[in-house]
Amino acid sequence: MIEPVIQLQDFRKTYHSGEVEVHAVRGVNLTIQAGEFIAIMGASGSGKSTMMNTIGCLDRPTAGKYLLDGVDVGGLNRNELAALRNMKLGFVFQGFNLLARTSAVENVELPMFYARPGLSGREQRRRALASLELVGLGKRTDHTPSQLSGGQQQRVAIARALVNNPKVLLADEPTGNLDSRTSIEIMGIFQQLNDQGMTVVMVTHELDIAHYCRRVVVMRDGLIRSDEPVTNRLIGSTQLALLDAEQKAVQLTA
Repeated sequence: MIEPVIQLQDFRKTYHSGEVEVHAVRGVNLTIQAGEFIAIMGASGSGKSTMMNTIGCLDRPTAGKYLLDGVDVGGLNRNELAALRNMKLGFVFQGFNLLARTSAVENVELPMFYARPGLSGREQRRRALASLELVGLGKRTDHTPSQLSGGQQQRVAIARALVNNPKVLLADEPTGNLDSRTSIEIMGIFQQLNDQGMTVVMVTHELDIAHYCRRVVVMRDGLIRSDEPVTNRLIGSTQLALLDAEQKAVQLTA
């Protein structure tokens, strides 16, 4: 039997606010196999962000287990947790989180400074350029974030997340700051990466964006309320073609 890349077993997370206990996640079981593309949805307070933070090794369960590629995260100290996170996970955020005065290629190189064993400067540059080429920014490597569009900045963020060859790509509202066309382009990139075997786990509140994934997990009140495969899945390239056709029709009738 193939071991899951992510496994939550009776996962619970409780926060304390003064004398009040807040049960953010109340006993979740979730298995994600290598090569899946999953959207996690839910309203504010549903527990989705808490679960994503745990999957991203930014927090630990209060009770239960989290196994990442077979490793029990709960038993790791802070340094071991950081090393596992840097080795196994890539992160893409809504706000891009790029260094403003640093070129695209230098932004992408950043995670490799913490790689163990260390990489030579030449190898870091080679990997960073290859990652930028993968997301279609091979001709924008020397541009700073202010010289790039929002969609291009998100592509840099994706390249940065991929540069250490992670097992799992975690995306937290990756289209939240983007217009409709750029959102479709970014989801198309995630689909291409997933088609190549990358495991992608994404938090989103947008149902249409979730339909680019293969599976949707919906949370409410700290529990998983539904976990279903996506039917009528949207494909990035197809949606862009439809959008272009609609825009052209509008221009012709204007």
